[in-house]
Amino acid sequence: MRMTVNGQQTDEEPRAGQCLRTYLRERGWFGVKKGCDAGDCGACTVHVDGEPVHSCLYPAFRADGRTVTTVEGLATAEGLHPVQQGFLDAQGFQCGFCTAGYLMTTAALDEELRADLPRAFKGNLCRCTGYRAIEDAVCGVRHAEEPAPGEAVGRNLPAPAGPQVVTGTARYTFDVAVEGLLHLKLLRSPHPHARIRSIDTAEALRVPGVVTVLTHYDAPERLFSTARHEHPTEDPDDTRVLDDTVRYVGQRVAAVVATSEGAAEEGCRRIAVDYEPLPFVVDPELAMAPGAPVIHPKDATVARIARPQNNVVGEVHGEIGNVEDGFAEADVVYEQEFHTQRVQHASLETHGAVAWFEEDGRLVVRSSTQTPFLTRRALCALFDLPEDRVRVLAGRVGGGFGGKQEMLVEDIVVLAALRTGRPVKLEYTRAEQFTSATTRHPFTVRAKVGARRDGTLTAIQLRVLSNTGAYGNHGPAVLFHGCGESVSVYRCANKKVDGFAVYTNTVPAGAFRGYGLGQVVFAMEQVLDELARRIGMDPVELRVRNIIGPGEPMVTADGEEEDLHIASYGLDQCLEVIRTAATEPAAPGEVPQGWLLGEGMAMSMIATGPPGGHFADATVTLLPDGGYDLAVGTAEFGNGTTTVHKQIVSGTLGTTAERITVRQSDTDVVRHDTGAFGSTGTVVAGKAVLRAGTALAEQLLGFAAEQAGLPVAECRLEADAVLCGGRRLALKDLRVAMLAAGREVSAAGHWGGTPRSVAFNAQWFRIAVDPGSGELRILRSVHAADAGKVMNPMQCRGQVEGGIAQALGATLWEVVRTDERGEVRTAAFRRYHLPSFADVPRTEVHFMETADAIGPLGAKSMSESPFNPVAPALANALRDATGRRYTELPLTRDRIWERLQQP
Repeated sequence: MRMTVNGQQTDEEPRAGQCLRTYLRERGWFGVKKGCDAGDCGACTVHVDGEPVHSCLYPAFRADGRTVTTVEGLATAEGLHPVQQGFLDAQGFQCGFCTAGYLMTTAALDEELRADLPRAFKGNLCRCTGYRAIEDAVCGVRHAEEPAPGEAVGRNLPAPAGPQVVTGTARYTFDVAVEGLLHLKLLRSPHPHARIRSIDTAEALRVPGVVTVLTHYDAPERLFSTARHEHPTEDPDDTRVLDDTVRYVGQRVAAVVATSEGAAEEGCRRIAVDYEPLPFVVDPELAMAPGAPVIHPKDATVARIARPQNNVVGEVHGEIGNVEDGFAEADVVYEQEFHTQRVQHASLETHGAVAWFEEDGRLVVRSSTQTPFLTRRALCALFDLPEDRVRVLAGRVGGGFGGKQEMLVEDIVVLAALRTGRPVKLEYTRAEQFTSATTRHPFTVRAKVGARRDGTLTAIQLRVLSNTGAYGNHGPAVLFHGCGESVSVYRCANKKVDGFAVYTNTVPAGAFRGYGLGQVVFAMEQVLDELARRIGMDPVELRVRNIIGPGEPMVTADGEEEDLHIASYGLDQCLEVIRTAATEPAAPGEVPQGWLLGEGMAMSMIATGPPGGHFADATVTLLPDGGYDLAVGTAEFGNGTTTVHKQIVSGTLGTTAERITVRQSDTDVVRHDTGAFGSTGTVVAGKAVLRAGTALAEQLLGFAAEQAGLPVAECRLEADAVLCGGRRLALKDLRVAMLAAGREVSAAGHWGGTPRSVAFNAQWFRIAVDPGSGELRILRSVHAADAGKVMNPMQCRGQVEGGIAQALGATLWEVVRTDERGEVRTAAFRRYHLPSFADVPRTEVHFMETADAIGPLGAKSMSESPFNPVAPALANALRDATGRRYTELPLTRDRIWERLQQP
């Protein structure tokens, strides 16, 4: 066996049946990514004798005598490959996990395929970008800028990790070599609900290479929640590391730890489990009914479950005014029930973690997580470990979307490491990601709205039912949030909400982009659209007459949200963008002959952070070479916060981004950080970074002015020096002088995430529908976003486009299908229609002119909110085209056609 990899010869024999991907990764070529295990995503693409192949499907032995090129081999001594430079110039990536595959595919394209990118990229998937930035990268469009010192804010600063991403040297969770690594595999339940009578592990322990088998007898008795929040009391404690009762098909039963993945898998197959099947329920309405199987028969005061006897994990009930009186006042009342489905986050890097011990016995956990600090806190509480003896860190995270605001793997990995005393790794397969990670909560929303003929809303009433699955992680919080800004954005004297988050024997739901708002907005924005039609009013005008205005309180059915404020207001501008788009007619020939034309819009509001406090700390230090070190706890997974934080520091310190190094997402780096979720990377962590940078600037200028005998106002910071009068003092010399004088050369910043502001979004579609087949085409897509001061237009636009693409997937195709036992039947990408390049239209993105009084330098969040108005806007356009109201997602072709056959 001999092959040449990136110019280096190797003659090591592959293992029997080994694919080229694992062969290459085991030899340190970490640019080759694992995304799907089945040739569906393209993240593992390499060249064999110049031809692109999916290395997860390519047997390693077939590369004998051939030349293999990975992304690490694209660049030459002269510099980056043109394709790599193109992706840098256009910011053709976000998390970057798919980027190596796209680079390798693009580098092999001929002229014909470059002219037909939908066909060229049919074997590659991206979950983050929405594909426009990738198209720009291939077509040579340049967006990235190199601003002057101190002028980075509001400019298209490129991602700091961009060069590493495009060369395959960015290190994700498993892109490290750990000596003596053991592999962990999980035996999972075949039953939706069962009690484990006994487990026989003897045969598993006889498998060569198996080191230990862990069962519920080895796990702590302590209950916890897999959800990660600053305040753990937001979530019910209903989960054990390994339990003697299983509550859904796919739940952990036992863990096998072995010297190879193959041995661990064989060990799982040889475990004998005696189950006592128990009654189960998969429908949340039935789960609340009298006599339904009780899924968590626990003391509610201990586990924080609202009504365990009724499988209700959390509920919300509130009314302001009197909705019955409000409906009596209305000239038009409309009521309808809406259903949203399970959706998978589908981040290309699956869940996983590796744990090992340092020489002094300190435990290190490297994980694909959005919440390193909260995960450390939970692990220490679970295993009675002191926090200073545990370090949790994240490399670059390959996508999150809320799915990694969860502790799904770290607990069992730490248990195995503590038991064996050796390094242990667990990496989910793509199938496990579908069957055993979390999903978006399915909602059933019955919405009833009344209005006068002039469009004034008189009453809003919602009944919201959320299926939280077998465990309540995020269940109550998602329900509360979904019932919040969806209602409070509208001015109405009479509002009532009854909401229930309910346990069922199905795969658990969890945090997902939008956090419940998208599901309720899908209902609210459709009933308002129908109300406008029945009144005979333009749907934009109806909203203009009822939306809250600047300075008005935000009132839910529970009353006013005290810490939530309109600190900047761009909703009126958003609606004006939509109104303008709707006045522009379709181009001649744009609508296929015989097809139905429709237009529709929707809007939404979202808080720029979760309630109850979301804390972040940051430290900025002047380095010996005159550069700066920024230490911040938040994780980077394509959300662009690292770039924004550099922009903030460069602005406050008058320097360039290249002179700032960033250390992040590591509990050893900085004090506490709640985590990168709830759109808080820019708003909360950014505020802490701003405070730290501002404080250090004051320290540096103050000392320099003191030394020069001048007022501080006559001194200013430059890229590598302080200028005081006519004297220019190099920063590295200033640092020496400050230390000699006993002065600090670093400063810290903290922000508690409250008060909170709100961001606004509006979406408009023009579509065509074929009445003969149900096919839907998006002819035009327009999105208006109020993000306050846009810190980085290039990256913010990418967040909007990615959110729209993900929302289109949930609107038109994606659904995690389960059978009558709750078992997931869509456990691979090829059975789950993830939007590809050919599926996603280009969207016209418009940013509003606002500046927030709370956010750093006027910025607001814009990573979650673009998702929320997409589904109702498309459903409203479909109603306009067909005359029929579509109330259930996804809006698949067969569902559209079937509804068209009905009166």
